[in-house]
Amino acid sequence: MMRAMGARARQAAGPLSRATAKAKKRALEVSASRVLAEASSILRANALDLAEARGDKLSPAMIDRLMLDQKRIESIAKGLRDVAALPDPVGEVMSEWTRPNGMRIARVRVPLGVVGVIYESRPNVTADAAALCLMAGNPVILRGGSESLHSNRTLYDCLVEGLRDAGLPEAAIQLVPTRDRAAVGEILTMVEFIDVVVPRGGRSLVERVQRESRVPVFAHLEGICHTYIHAAADKDMARKVTMNAKMRRTGVCGATETLLCDRVVAETHLPQILDDLARAGCELRGDTTAQSIDKRVVPASEQDWRTEYLDAILSVRVVDGLDQAIEHINTYGSHHTDCIVTADARAAERFLAEVDSAIVLHNASTQFADGGEFGFGAEIGISTGRLHARGPVGVEQLTTYKYLVRGTGQVRP
Repeated sequence: MMRAMGARARQAAGPLSRATAKAKKRALEVSASRVLAEASSILRANALDLAEARGDKLSPAMIDRLMLDQKRIESIAKGLRDVAALPDPVGEVMSEWTRPNGMRIARVRVPLGVVGVIYESRPNVTADAAALCLMAGNPVILRGGSESLHSNRTLYDCLVEGLRDAGLPEAAIQLVPTRDRAAVGEILTMVEFIDVVVPRGGRSLVERVQRESRVPVFAHLEGICHTYIHAAADKDMARKVTMNAKMRRTGVCGATETLLCDRVVAETHLPQILDDLARAGCELRGDTTAQSIDKRVVPASEQDWRTEYLDAILSVRVVDGLDQAIEHINTYGSHHTDCIVTADARAAERFLAEVDSAIVLHNASTQFADGGEFGFGAEIGISTGRLHARGPVGVEQLTTYKYLVRGTGQVRP
């Protein structure tokens, strides 16, 4: 079954790479309309997934990722339309120049090829990944988590209707129809059909993909994100940014998992911040200084600094300045997203330059680690690797390029 899907995707690659921007945009607009029209069906399917997930005792973070409501369905439709509104990257001339011998050379964007996306929980990834791959001219094989199969199928049906309406090959978007985990193993070895694999999920999934895949991988292992309150941080800003970075949605990869605070402002800045978090239901684990500031802080272990909680839990450490904060982040972080809160421009620039993460922010919540917030329309994931794509993987990151050379009969001496 999987190899048949791969063959159909490969056959769709040529026609899709030549598809007009108008056709791709049409497919996404129609898909968005169908998502809204089928909202009740999507919610019924999601209710089945949620019931099974609760029966399987999935974590609250996983339940939150899985859950759909009217607002989230509207957000899915908006994401499809946002991607449709983006410029078509395929065929874009990235640069061009003329050599002394008269040859004209252009570097032009082209699709990556067939993309395999392996993901857990979030049904919105079905729409986001499909939309981005379609706009970039890439057929996509979607293997969603078994816990979201019903929701994914109803969303997939809406996407197929968009393809049909626009006259695009239906194999441009395919959803693996089984919960069998063997399908993941097949995707990872289908080098003749799949050009890149994007895993989006928990540590065990991503580690498995990185370990077993014979296909190139865009991956982020986990989001151990930090918010650092510098000595020159505005107290009210630090309070507001920290609360949002941790508690807006605790189950997303951009949620802050460790709070760092300069020792010189710990007594003035931390009490209110820790009180806000505790009152909001956040468990606090900290070093001895953090414990002395708020008695609700329990001792943190070495493992806490290395943990992506995806829950209302925060580790807190008091540091002796910028150097120690940067050292902590580069030692314990996952190179995902980290923030400094400070009014000191020089300190901010050092932090931005020296923190080795895909996304580094100054005076803004780590929860902005999102392709939509970057203006990408959506994202297929956030890559913490270094090759080809880093940070939010949007439409442009799902393309590569080739060189077009135009001559007038030149021969090489």
